[in-house]
Amino acid sequence: MSKVTSKDGVEIAYETRGSGPALILVDGAMCYRAFGPMPHVADLLAPSFTVTIYDRRGRGESGDKPNSAVQREIEDLDALIGAAGGSAMVYGISSGGCLALEAAIKLGGKIKKLAMYEPPYNAEPAARPQWDEYRAGLAKALAEGRRGDAAALFLTLVGTPADQVAGMRQAPVWPMFEAIAPTLAYDAAAIGDDRVAPVKRAAGVKAPTLVMDGGANLTMMPFMHASAAALTTAIPGAQHRTLDGQTHDVSAEVIVPELTNFFSQ
Repeated sequence: MSKVTSKDGVEIAYETRGSGPALILVDGAMCYRAFGPMPHVADLLAPSFTVTIYDRRGRGESGDKPNSAVQREIEDLDALIGAAGGSAMVYGISSGGCLALEAAIKLGGKIKKLAMYEPPYNAEPAARPQWDEYRAGLAKALAEGRRGDAAALFLTLVGTPADQVAGMRQAPVWPMFEAIAPTLAYDAAAIGDDRVAPVKRAAGVKAPTLVMDGGANLTMMPFMHASAAALTTAIPGAQHRTLDGQTHDVSAEVIVPELTNFFSQ
């Protein structure tokens, strides 16, 4: 494990594996190097790329400062890109895809290629009041130190049944969820105030881009496909793939060939 210092002095923990062109992986909510899909994805990509996985600020072995903004996470990525040699390809999943998109808009040519899987934008009419309610409840829970309630709010937002959330509160993983619950505010900020895909700003992305969504979500969460299609239309020359049978919890064995093909082109 190594660390790089971001612009505001926060240390970001990361590790690299493999050899080849530089590729940085960006986790979604509640995930980091010790918990989530990216280590396995990195292992499968390592034969073709020098892969960096990292703990987003406030998670794992990375530091944090109170109320960090999206710009701070972009600066974290910038520091990691610097450690990788000054430019890199980037893949982000879920809200990590939203962060990767924001970084591509701000960092320009430092991001050579961009891939996203199901950035969870949602332009459906019912989504905005739900999103406003979630963000308000999240802010209140975190301000009052109720980290467990903040984590429960997120799990409810993404469709976890109440009885399962109650059971998870008793599971060994729950203290970890509570520890990183403040970073849920960072994920929400990356997705945006209205949760709608930022198509006007995305039109400024210069990097070759691949946007993916899961075929199983065409009926389960159709907004994922609609948002992916909207971003593909907005970003000049972007490619779009719908992965058959995949949910938001995409299989590493399914997505890695897509990533390898795109980043190797």
